[in-house]
Amino acid sequence: MSLTGISLLIIALSFLLLVIYVVKTLKAASSTMTTVAGTLDKIEGQMQGITSESELLLQKTNRIAEDVENKTQTLNGFVDTINNVGSTVGNVNTSLQGMAESVAHAANQRDEQVVKAMRWGDAAIELYLKWKTKKSATGRKE
Repeated sequence: MSLTGISLLIIALSFLLLVIYVVKTLKAASSTMTTVAGTLDKIEGQMQGITSESELLLQKTNRIAEDVENKTQTLNGFVDTINNVGSTVGNVNTSLQGMAESVAHAANQRDEQVVKAMRWGDAAIELYLKWKTKKSATGRKE
């Protein structure tokens, strides 16, 4: 074998080794790509699950927000009713105070009339007694 033959044989062996190495590398890359594809499929499935759970959570949040709004409106009506009851109680209290003042004023007027009547009664009794005394005194003199 000549030097050219040996060189060609070395080149052919080198090329063969290079092809074997490239094939192994491509097989490893293919295996890695298959694993990556499987992982991406799992991630896609998980993302769909997360998306559906997020949608359910959002729907529940919206329902809770609506419920809170409804309860707030109900509570506002209740507070308005309590406010109206407070105003009504205040009005009743004012009316009762006015009535009490009227009754007290009428009682004072009645007291004054009773005092006047008692004075007139005392005066009448005194006049009667004086008249009776004078009559008795005039009856004795005669």
